[in-house]
This record gives sequence, structure tokens and C-alpha cells, in this order.
Amino acid sequence: MGDTSQHGTAQVQHGPGAQGTRLRLLDAASELFAERGYERTTVRDIAARAGANQALLFRYFGSKKALFGEVMARGGQEQLRTTPAEQLFEVALRGMLAEGRSGGDRSLEVCLRSIGGSDEIAEALRGLGEEYAEVLATLSPSENGGLRADLALSWLLGIGLMRVVVGKEPLASADPDAVCGLVADALGHLLETPPKAGPAGG
Repeated sequence: MGDTSQHGTAQVQHGPGAQGTRLRLLDAASELFAERGYERTTVRDIAARAGANQALLFRYFGSKKALFGEVMARGGQEQLRTTPAEQLFEVALRGMLAEGRSGGDRSLEVCLRSIGGSDEIAEALRGLGEEYAEVLATLSPSENGGLRADLALSWLLGIGLMRVVVGKEPLASADPDAVCGLVADALGHLLETPPKAGPAGG
């Protein structure tokens, strides 16, 4: 990958390893945005962690902001598409409680670390939050289900903020099953819907 000329990068882009390189860049960006937030993550850091040339990052994604948007879309929107509404809160919560472990979606962790960035980043985060809230609102039969869903989402992000960003004990080191067990019943009361066990039986 030492050839950074247009011809050289084009060869890599269309070669058999192009998709693998693109995925490595996405994975590296997801990890670094979750660890440091958008503003403190550089294109150089992402490329280095992915073992790729910076020129390839711009060729595949155009800009760091566009890459951030794709990271959020790949994680959060995939979770929204594949998770039953009644399990969404717990699945998202467990993803944050398992911060840094491989294989989990880290989009909400990325959100927490990136709050306070540029207006464009704030808009992307707001859009994802609205999608989560819309799904949670379907669980409430109340006339103010939208407000209840926003409160549930705020609670979810607050838990993540205190555990992931602030590191407040005993929450920071609490067992995920214990946290989910305590949260489930209260969430049911908030949404006025019976709590249901998530995929991990919390």
C-alpha cells in the first residue's frame, strides 16, 4: 500500500482486498470513535489502526464526517432493523455495559463520546436518537408515549454516560445482568408495558 498515486490507490480499490480494507477502516473508526469521540480521533489514527493508507480512507469515504456517519448507520441502524422493539432497550444497554468487548455494537458509546461536536455531528446523533425513541414509543399505549420513550432513551444514555464516560462506581464495574435486572422492571412501569427478558435472559 505504499503507492499513494491515483493509479496505485485505484488498483487497491478495485482489487480483491478492497472490501476487506474498507471494513477494516470501518472497524477501526468504530473502535476509536467509541474510545475517544469524534473530535479526538484523527484520520491518521484510523488509518494506522486499520493498517491502511490515509488516501484509501478518503477514497472510500470522502471525509471523516462521512466515515462517522457510516459508522453510526452500520451500528445503530442495523440494531434498529434486527432487534424486536421489546428487546431494543436491553440490547442497546448491554452493548454499552460491555464496552470495549469485541463483537458488540458500539454506536451508542460512539454517541456518548462524541456529544458536543460540530453541528453536523450533533444532527447525526440526534437523528439516531429519534429513531430509537420512535421504536421505544411503540411499546407504550399511553397518549404521551413519545415523551415516555424520550425519557427511556435519556435514561439509557445517562446510564452509559455514568458508566462509560464518567466511570462512576459502583455502576462502572457492576455486572451487566444485575444492571439489566434492576432496570427492566422500572422501564416497564415507565412505558406502561410488562417487562420482557432480553436475549441474555436479563
